[in-house]
Amino acid sequence: MAAYDLEEQDQIDELKAWWTRYGGAVTVGLVLAVLVIGGVQGWRWWSGKRAEDASVLYSAVSDAARAKDPAKAKDAITQITDKYAGTAYAPRAALLYAKMLYDSGDRDGAKAQYTWAAEHAKEDEIQAIARFRLAQVQVDQKQYDAALATLDVKHPGAFDGVYADLRGDALAAAGRISDARTAYETALAKLDAKSSYRTYVQVKHDTLGSGATPSAAVAPPVPVAANPAPAAANPAPAAKATSVPSATANDPAKAPKGAGK
Repeated sequence: MAAYDLEEQDQIDELKAWWTRYGGAVTVGLVLAVLVIGGVQGWRWWSGKRAEDASVLYSAVSDAARAKDPAKAKDAITQITDKYAGTAYAPRAALLYAKMLYDSGDRDGAKAQYTWAAEHAKEDEIQAIARFRLAQVQVDQKQYDAALATLDVKHPGAFDGVYADLRGDALAAAGRISDARTAYETALAKLDAKSSYRTYVQVKHDTLGSGATPSAAVAPPVPVAANPAPAAANPAPAAKATSVPSATANDPAKAPKGAGK
């Protein structure tokens, strides 16, 4: 029994020595682990709360868009862009608000919202839509060089056709007929051969061949109908690309109405 007690005491002494040597590091490690886990959980809660709050504001903007009432959306859009710019809801709300402003005649206001959406959207497709619509407003305001610069920014390949088409509109309106014809030919090569929208571009291309200047499709379409759930509001690029353009009543052929309304 005495030998057993001595052996047990030796183990206790070794444990005490080990703790004296490494106990501080172990304690620090445990504290850090707890802090990291708590931080991750806290971040998830905070991000979820922000997304929830942003979704409420987005819904308010969406309701105002359905009512075609920009004034009703003003407070919500101000809050969502100021406080929740990093969420997926903010650029979508900006697209909706920009369309309302454009329809009410506030071209500069619409341009500012499209610019904001392009700069803050984290999804390439949303950025591409915002830039396309910004360029449409710039063409509408006869800012052709600015529109071409906007369209020159890198974008997903699914948008190549509609971007080239709008380039053709800007170039034709600026009197650069040869360059416009080349842009339309690029658009025709990129667009689906079976799409009615391609037929619309073909008409504009052929009109240039006759020496006339086709009307530019400058009226921005209804912004992407962003589902309140950001993940669900991100349809495939190809679907967006075919739903972006729109045509005015003066166009030789009306573009098909976008499915992404």
